[in-house]
Amino acid sequence: MQRLPGLDLLRAIAVVWVMLFHSFLVGGLGPDFKWLERYGWMGVDIFFVLSGFLIGRQVLAPLARGEALSFGDFYARRAWRILPAFAAVLAIYLAFPAWREAPGMAPWWQFATFTFNLLVDYGTQQAFSHAWSLCVEEHFYLVFPALAWALSRRPSMAKFVGVCVLVVVAGIAWRAGVWLHNDALDRPGPWFVEDLYYPTWCRLDGLLMGVVLATIAVYRPATWERMTARENAFAVIGLLGMALAFWLFRERTGLLGNSIGWPVLSAAIACLVVAGAGTRSWIGRWSLPGVAWIAGISYSLYLSHKLVFHAVDTAWGEVLAGRGLLTFAVYALTTLAGGAALHYAVERPFLKLREHRRARTRLRLADATA
Repeated sequence: MQRLPGLDLLRAIAVVWVMLFHSFLVGGLGPDFKWLERYGWMGVDIFFVLSGFLIGRQVLAPLARGEALSFGDFYARRAWRILPAFAAVLAIYLAFPAWREAPGMAPWWQFATFTFNLLVDYGTQQAFSHAWSLCVEEHFYLVFPALAWALSRRPSMAKFVGVCVLVVVAGIAWRAGVWLHNDALDRPGPWFVEDLYYPTWCRLDGLLMGVVLATIAVYRPATWERMTARENAFAVIGLLGMALAFWLFRERTGLLGNSIGWPVLSAAIACLVVAGAGTRSWIGRWSLPGVAWIAGISYSLYLSHKLVFHAVDTAWGEVLAGRGLLTFAVYALTTLAGGAALHYAVERPFLKLREHRRARTRLRLADATA
């Protein structure tokens, strides 16, 4: 799928928004930026919807053409994309404890097996905690291709809609039940993070909404074209939906947001993805300077930004405290530099190696066929 300016914009907004939220680790970036920091955790949900949409199209496209789904090729592509940079950052966290943004860290094997988000003791293991979202993504990569293949054996609109409704309703019921249970027990400790925010089964709404868009685009292309032809209308609906999500999550750990707030937020982001996938919308019409670059290094930025935050805070934290735009500029530039270093030193070379290996495989298959 070709790069689209609107989707690059959403991806860039997502990673910048998350980093603004995580600036609380260094005392925040000052009162002028509090309104941006408050809801920055929603950037992860933008990533989830984008991932569901883009990965969904990769998996569903061959199935819609009646072709066999190459599970090996899919998992290999994901491994080359995700693991090198992740392993590099994990190695830094393990080898240099003083560089961590928090003293306590979960055992290495929880990160290596992508089970951190299910086993974390957040009260004592906060270093590299943003890896929880990578765990959710990996679980999606593991399960979704098999589920898509199974549903495509006897495709049915009723079956697909039923699965989607089941996931949404079950998610609302489960999160509400967990919240009410822990609230009734007045349980001490960070149960919100451990039982509601991190577990994969509580965070399926965004991925699901992305898959729904991918299914429409692949199996109902005429419907998808009509949707993207009305991209500005979807942009307006998406922004209104975001406003509603802000209201639902005005108390981030409250029952209202953590029951129905997640599907509302995910549906709003899905509308923005439709707008971003169009080429004539307000957000998809122009390629803004720097946006495509930030989107391109967003994965490395996400992995490395807490390490850079801590390094800057250790070196210049007292000097930068309360300096407003100067504080923002220093943290922003150093974080971009750190993410770019990881991208160009690790992520990009392995992506090139992946494409080189795929090209060699295609040549061998062509020779064998000839």
